[in-house]
Amino acid sequence: MPSSTTPFSASTSAALERQALDKQVADRIPGVAAAVARDGVLRWWTGVGSADLAEPDRSPDADTQFEVASNTKTFVAATIMRLRDEGRLSLDDTVDRHVPGAGHSGATIRQLLSHTSGMQREPVGDVWDTLEFPDVEGLVSGWNEAERVLPPRVRWHYSNLCYAMLGRVIAELDGGDWFASVRRRFLEPLGMRRTTLGLSGRRAVGYFVPPWTDVPVVEPSIAPSAMSPAGGICSTLIDMATWHGFLAAPDAEILSPDSVEEMVQPQTMADPAGWTQAYGLGLQLIRRDDRTWVGHTGGHPGFITGFFTDRDTATTGLFMANQSATTNPGGLATALGSYAVEHEPVLPSPWRPGTEVPEELRPLLGRWFSEGQPFVFSVREGRLEARVDLPSVTEPSRFELVSPDVYRTVAGRERGELLRIRRDADGRVTAFNWATYLFTREPYAFGEWLRARD
Repeated sequence: MPSSTTPFSASTSAALERQALDKQVADRIPGVAAAVARDGVLRWWTGVGSADLAEPDRSPDADTQFEVASNTKTFVAATIMRLRDEGRLSLDDTVDRHVPGAGHSGATIRQLLSHTSGMQREPVGDVWDTLEFPDVEGLVSGWNEAERVLPPRVRWHYSNLCYAMLGRVIAELDGGDWFASVRRRFLEPLGMRRTTLGLSGRRAVGYFVPPWTDVPVVEPSIAPSAMSPAGGICSTLIDMATWHGFLAAPDAEILSPDSVEEMVQPQTMADPAGWTQAYGLGLQLIRRDDRTWVGHTGGHPGFITGFFTDRDTATTGLFMANQSATTNPGGLATALGSYAVEHEPVLPSPWRPGTEVPEELRPLLGRWFSEGQPFVFSVREGRLEARVDLPSVTEPSRFELVSPDVYRTVAGRERGELLRIRRDADGRVTAFNWATYLFTREPYAFGEWLRARD
């Protein structure tokens, strides 16, 4: 089997290169860095154009920093989840519980993470006119002055202001500043040394290309101050591939896989008309080619980025551009990733035999019926599984023993529900209830099994 670092074939690489080049030409981008990663490792990347027009022949490379802007939110959300796992907060806590002096007492951390609080998008004042952003004191006082433009939980409404306040929650609970928490909890353990607050080292210059000329204008650098949790991080293709490799297969010592799974569950539709985009807890979800791609886009003066991962194949599409007017970064990132999934498919893991079948599981194996529908229960690697032949069900349910004759569904259909075994007077398994529904060896109508048994 090829290793995860094996480059893509020449034909796939050429096709991906063409997509990146077409995007650079269509959007008149001075410099593009694009890549596809698998398992957090770059398998293909390219740099098109110039990272800095003062050195026109220097194309962006995989270690060139760009401002990744709102991709910062994915790191903030992960840090909040880690604090939750440590028992430091609840996602349903209100913000004012953790940020002294904060108003809007009904706004919860979950609402802020999912952009469902109804709070206005930006801090008070015309910050994108002046490029002057509030300090910590001004952020909290401005939060109190800000308008709740929609009722909570009614619809998705993007808010940079909310993520700045999540940064305050982190700082208040963890001490120091929010980015120090991100660095200590995620960047250092993952070896992401080129992910910083503000540009450093080899970097791209941000430009705007006016619509009626082909002469780029250098965009001003901004100092987002207390708004930095909404978009202050800068990074590279290599580091962002590492981050998305973690999101695809999280290290439990850094963040619980269950917590990452929680982050990618849709909280609200960001695209209620087409149902192709949703938002989880700090992650955008895009539906493309029957796959769900999780990640985020970002935009700052002079920089547009998008990074999205199909967690089933651990395939990530990455796109970075140094042009303010670049369009649809998520579309290009998912297009790159989707092409790689189709043309460089992930090989299945080889089947490996198990070593034992627990005696208590033997009476449960084979075909059972509920509501006339057949289910097959089997053992894999010593654990009970169930499968049902339904188009909407692709993942088997898996169970863990809770107590004698009681199992908890830990994955798949009916996750979280109990399975309770029923025995006759001789101790033989005659039926069981899963999520309260009766399962028997023969198909019965509702109530018929009880009448037959009586």
